[in-house]
Amino acid sequence: MIGQDYPEDGAALLDEVAGTIGRYVILPDDHALDAVTLFVAATHAQTVWEHATRLVIKSPLKRCGKSRLQEVCRELVHNPLPTTNISPAALVRSIGEQDPPSIILDEADTIWGPKASKEAGEDIRGILNSGHSRGWPYVRWDAAKGRLERCPTFAMAIIGGIGDMPDTIEDRALIVVMRRRLPHEEVAPFRARVKPSLHGLRDRLHVWVEDVMPDLAVHEPDSPVDDRAADVWESILCVADVAGGEWPDRARAACKAAADVQDSPDTAGEELLADVRRVFQQGERFLYSTALIDRLTKLPDAPWSEWRRGGREPINQRGLASLLHPFGVRPRNGRQGPGGSVRKGYYAADFGEVWARYLSDVAEDVAEENATGQMALDLRKQPNVADVADVAGGTPRCDTCNRPMIVTEPGQTRHPTCGEATRQWRGHEE
Repeated sequence: MIGQDYPEDGAALLDEVAGTIGRYVILPDDHALDAVTLFVAATHAQTVWEHATRLVIKSPLKRCGKSRLQEVCRELVHNPLPTTNISPAALVRSIGEQDPPSIILDEADTIWGPKASKEAGEDIRGILNSGHSRGWPYVRWDAAKGRLERCPTFAMAIIGGIGDMPDTIEDRALIVVMRRRLPHEEVAPFRARVKPSLHGLRDRLHVWVEDVMPDLAVHEPDSPVDDRAADVWESILCVADVAGGEWPDRARAACKAAADVQDSPDTAGEELLADVRRVFQQGERFLYSTALIDRLTKLPDAPWSEWRRGGREPINQRGLASLLHPFGVRPRNGRQGPGGSVRKGYYAADFGEVWARYLSDVAEDVAEENATGQMALDLRKQPNVADVADVAGGTPRCDTCNRPMIVTEPGQTRHPTCGEATRQWRGHEE
């Protein structure tokens, strides 16, 4: 059981690992140092994990300590496989099923950057993504042998580069954003002569992990996050819990800190959803596309006034529709204007479910109100979602046949088969 005596004090050993990393590298904060320390330890137990967490080390510019952190980790992780710009075939043939390596992929911006080969970059991205979970091999036809070749992909990985990584890579990773040291921030020089001491620490870490492996294999940690984030942090929290001491609390503090950062929009589409919501919070229920763009470009601290052509022009109708399309929101005809013309725009009603699904603060409101049996999105308290169907009650239904109604405009619905006249939508006033 967790907490039994082991030859090595796990908490003290992790303290030593953290102190060693911090001697050679200045990390952004203590949470990042704790996360990297626990990741390093977790690489020694890959055979028991269901998910192979990635550690993304990135920086906005060069000379931020990104490569140095990878160099230090290289001497501490289990079975390191350091590489730059590796081919997809070489990558999959370097991963063993019984003893997966710890992949250390530096210069990732050369793989996914603007000048990189798109085909090779996509293949490597696919391999790394599939290798986050067990049971997703890289399958190719071996023409020489006349049979399928199934190459394992499961392996923990450190991925370093300048700038952001592909969204699907970062979604499966602990993320450390390095920055340049200040003049008073000093580190010890990292030279070949220090590597034997790091190897000794690595070997002690490996022996401790082997001793506690039975506990790691069965432990199910309480996690402050869920879904994909819980998969990413599971091995990290397991190691911390088994080590004991202050590490369980430190690991969860690091997890919560990472979740707070990742709760902010991480794609342009999510950022647009949040800003569209800000616009509709001003009380509008329908806006023509041009009017919505005008409001968006006037929002403080929003990027939409400098979105196109290298930041010289505002977002246009095509760009607006393109960013909203993956969420299932499309412009619809508005009211008929002078001369019979009909212009397209956006109804607040069309965003309701999307906001609840993709914006964390709306989702939390929905969950809380559903738990108390109240209407999920209170129309009186939240005028910005006054045009959405209440999540708890479902889509409005026809008074005659009880089939779902079609929204024609805010407050107006109809049913195409029974001919029921338009009616007020619950919570609306004509």
